[in-house]
Amino acid sequence: MAYIDFNKDELVDLEYSLHREILQTNRAGGYLSTTIVGCNTRKYHGLLIVPIDEFNGDNHVLLSALDETIIQQGKEFNFGIRRYSEVYKPNGHKYIVDFEYTPVCTWTYRVGGVLLKKELLLVHNESTVLVRYTLLEATSATTLRLRPFLAYRNVHGLTKANSAANSSYKVVENGISMKLYNDFPTLNMQLSKKNEFVAAPDWYYNVEYSEERNRGYDFQEDLLTPGYFDIPIKKGESVIFSASTEIAATARLKAKLDTLVESRPPRDSFEDCLKYSASQFIIKKGKSTEIVAGYPWFGAWGRDTFIALPGLTLAANGGVEACEDVLDTMCRSLRDGLFPNVGHGENAAYNSVDAPMWFFKSLQEYGYAVKDDAQVWKKYGSKVVNILESYKKGVNPYVLMHENGLIWANEPGKALTWMDAIVDGQPVTPRGGYQVEVNALWYNAICYALQLAKAGGDTKFVKAWKELPAKIKESFLSTFWYDEKEYLADFVAFDVNANANVDANYNVIVNANGEVQNVYVRPNQIVAAALEYSPLDDEQKRGVIEVVRLELLTRRGLRTLSPKNPWFQGLYGGSQAVRDSAYHQGTVWPWLIGYYIEANLRLYGKAFVPEAREIIAAFEEEINNYGICSIGEVYDGNPPSDPNGCISQAWSVGEVLRSIALVEKYAKLKNE
Repeated sequence: MAYIDFNKDELVDLEYSLHREILQTNRAGGYLSTTIVGCNTRKYHGLLIVPIDEFNGDNHVLLSALDETIIQQGKEFNFGIRRYSEVYKPNGHKYIVDFEYTPVCTWTYRVGGVLLKKELLLVHNESTVLVRYTLLEATSATTLRLRPFLAYRNVHGLTKANSAANSSYKVVENGISMKLYNDFPTLNMQLSKKNEFVAAPDWYYNVEYSEERNRGYDFQEDLLTPGYFDIPIKKGESVIFSASTEIAATARLKAKLDTLVESRPPRDSFEDCLKYSASQFIIKKGKSTEIVAGYPWFGAWGRDTFIALPGLTLAANGGVEACEDVLDTMCRSLRDGLFPNVGHGENAAYNSVDAPMWFFKSLQEYGYAVKDDAQVWKKYGSKVVNILESYKKGVNPYVLMHENGLIWANEPGKALTWMDAIVDGQPVTPRGGYQVEVNALWYNAICYALQLAKAGGDTKFVKAWKELPAKIKESFLSTFWYDEKEYLADFVAFDVNANANVDANYNVIVNANGEVQNVYVRPNQIVAAALEYSPLDDEQKRGVIEVVRLELLTRRGLRTLSPKNPWFQGLYGGSQAVRDSAYHQGTVWPWLIGYYIEANLRLYGKAFVPEAREIIAAFEEEINNYGICSIGEVYDGNPPSDPNGCISQAWSVGEVLRSIALVEKYAKLKNE
């Protein structure tokens, strides 16, 4: 049995199978995704989804689905499945007897005396999907009928039947070529052998996507089928279907697919799966290398990129070159000390106070790998100086360094940190002021920059910045340390009103500086205990770790708010406003586990290795759940911590991989 395998009983149970989704990416921005029974439950599902330059590079669903029907002695057995008004038809899932994920997604169908194997593969660096059908058993003459369903729309939207759709086609080698709308690419649908295409354009109305309904979005669309292909197939024979924006050489499809299948890396273990998943986030476009924050609906986000980068590259496959390519790509977009949080060029949003701070952490991990501080300074020193100087003088009126050396970030109505959910125009977790993780990262950034500058012989920089860390450390402790409970405030402001949602159970805390501390137990403080250059001493780190362990730690990561807090929300689901209200109010985020493990390893050393391994091992349960072969974006704060959000999230995968590497590093140390 393969490492990832589902049997007939699991597959025919739609309550089970429809909540398990597959993903393949082409490493150039495109992807395919559906459930393990081939029923699309999201508007983001489809067999060929590609970015289109004419539409700002946004992903668009071209081929939504492909129904296969076996015809024998005048009887038809359709293996497809869609949902209409809460009814599933056809019911092709009842014919599936097995599904394996590796080396490629493979289904086995049985009906009567027919046993059919289907293999699905998205080609790297092409906008091409290949599907191979092999007739393993047959008792009489058999015809394979393939009916494509086209969407031709943005992944975030839905399409409806319309007269503008062009259902005409051109004949190409063993297939047809068509384009529903202007400015879209042509879709070429071809087979590896001669066939009969029967033109029968028709709309299939009100196809439902249950996950969109659950998320409070429009969930019905109409799909156009241009007709179907009939192909005679013999026992032992294979037929390959290709859908591509380029015309295929059909005689070469078999050799091409064989080579691609053989080249796919193994996914025979938890770590293999994570490494494979990691590779799917790294996208090359010309001279740029980016990281997609999450599939199926996120793009490349600055903050997410820097948090995920070390794990996805350095920890995954020792990918120093890939790490450097991403750093270089991001550095080209640096502007006045800030990296774009989302978007590109004129559409970029420079609204993340912490992305530059995470850049330093990412650069630090890169520096560990290359073991040449002087070279790192030579290559990135100018970017380092640009960021530090910009923050020191103020990147804008809302983000600047105060006289105490701490970074202040407070733009009314905006959420500038990673806790960035907005509902009705207002941040759900208003954190305007001094944020604990931002200032811990700021301290680490300056200390690391001084380390690099000394190695690079930049005495001017060292002289200008060497006195600041001591001031920041002193200010950090007097500002954030909550002495009564021995942990760190989440953020600190000058105004009592900044301590939003305070009630009788949570008194306002004023520190020795007369500043208002928000002492809600949140996970951001763990970052301060995890950094190489930490403003905390060991006893303070112990206090932070302990409160996080007792109130935030789960088997899927760290909660974003303690269950003891009256504003805690333990379930993530419902409409966007409901989900956003829970996003950082108790929802569990897997990526935070990396900093929890790192903090413990730095404090307790090798003694924490067994516990760290147990924490990491718990994530293996997720490999067969939700996003197959990956780790999702978020989980409920209440047990059993069900998954939600994106089915495959870059920083979730990256931080678990980085944790694995950290644990192995500490495991090799001599006993302390």
